[in-house]
Parts: sequence; structure tokens; C-alpha cells
Amino acid sequence: MEDLKSAARSAKKRLKSDFWQKCKKDVDDGAEAAREKGLNESKIKSKLYGRVKQSIKGEKPDAFYLKVKELLDTCGEVSDAIGRLTDREYYEKLSYDEKQRYTLELSEKYLAALEKYRREKEMNI
Repeated sequence: MEDLKSAARSAKKRLKSDFWQKCKKDVDDGAEAAREKGLNESKIKSKLYGRVKQSIKGEKPDAFYLKVKELLDTCGEVSDAIGRLTDREYYEKLSYDEKQRYTLELSEKYLAALEKYRREKEMNI
């Protein structure tokens, strides 16, 4: 019951603060900017709608993605990205097989984050 009350309070607060008007303006501005740059408007709108949903749900951006984004912004694409992203303290405690699995999982996450980063840069978001 408390969750429902909390959700209702948040919704009421959004209505009072013109949250939805600001969101609509942001989406419209983003679509206009995409149109001017010759980008796909629907992709931009979908990305912006996703951000609105995240802010409503209170989700925080993925910490790993933010770490990758910082690395790419400062150093660009480097050959030792996996090494730089590895949690050394955790890695040293793993067995050989676990280290291999950790490295593969980290590599997979890095490639997904890199693709997301490239899409955002392409859309200039």
C-alpha cells in the first residue's frame, strides 16, 4: 500500500511541476534537431522516451556504461580497454576458469556498451 501512495505522490508532483510539458518539449526539440541533421526522428524520439521512463522509474544509468563512456571520452578506443575495466581486486581472487569467464563476460559487456556509445554519438545525444 505504501508503494502505491508513493507512486501517487510522485505522479502528482510531476503534474504540478509541468514535468510532462517539459518532456514533450524535449522530445519535440530532439526530433527537430534530428530532422535538421538528417537523422531518423523515430530513433531519437524512442531514445528520449526511454530516458523519460527511466527518470519516472527512478532508474540510474548503468555504472559500467558510465565507466566505459568516461574511458571512451578521455582516451578513445584503446587496445587495452578490457584491462582498464577489470576489477583487479576481484580478478585476483578468481581461479583460472573463473578468470576466463570473467574476461569473456567483461568483453561482452564492453562491446554492448561500445555499441550504445557509438549510437549515442551518432545521434548526438
